Amino acid sequence: MGNNRGITTDYAIILGGGKGLRMGGDVPKQFLPVGGMPILMRTIRRFREYSDTLKIILVLPASQQKYWQQLCEEKGFTENLEIADGGETRFHSIKNGLALVPDDAEGVVAVHDGVRPFPDTEVIARCFETARSKGSAVPVTEVIETLRHVGDNNSSATVPRAEYRLVQTPQAFDIQLHKRAYRQEYNNDFTDDASVVESLGHDITLVEGNRENIKITTPFDMCIAEVIAMRQQSR
Repeated sequence: MGNNRGITTDYAIILGGGKGLRMGGDVPKQFLPVGGMPILMRTIRRFREYSDTLKIILVLPASQQKYWQQLCEEKGFTENLEIADGGETRFHSIKNGLALVPDDAEGVVAVHDGVRPFPDTEVIARCFETARSKGSAVPVTEVIETLRHVGDNNSSATVPRAEYRLVQTPQAFDIQLHKRAYRQEYNNDFTDDASVVESLGHDITLVEGNRENIKITTPFDMCIAEVIAMRQQSR
């Protein structure tokens, strides 16, 4: 009959772009090793641990793709994935990744930072299943430190931290909702996928994340990541 309606396929778009200038050095941070394995490979493998049928799309700047292929050959990394070119902004990079998802696809698509190699597989599953029933899922953690709001003239005031959450990825959405959101024109207020989808008037569902799911940005983050990797490898 040739009609695939009703068959769902889930996707993960992993953003591997960025020059890593805050890390120092010439190698982009997503390629730096943690526990002997490049960060980006760790991230991809975590999603493969969640599902062996998940369609993975890696978004990389065109200038980094040859280096990535060489790195995969050196490490014997043979994960099945598609590669999309990085764009001018995060928004445009995700849009390029979404272009590899068929327009008539049904299922859930998650977007994840390539330099977050430690999302729990339980958190990934929670995001996909919540997005399947609610249309969206964004993992968050509680704020554990005191927050102060700094206003004009350096005036400041403590704000109630119980009213705030730290936002992580993967952020997961119904595929058709996500595609509709990314047909909008780019806006500077689009800081993550949730803000893009929210601009359509769609509510965002928050789910519990995991504190180890750090975004590796600075040399200090690398130190923390090495400890997390060592602890996970010793289990």
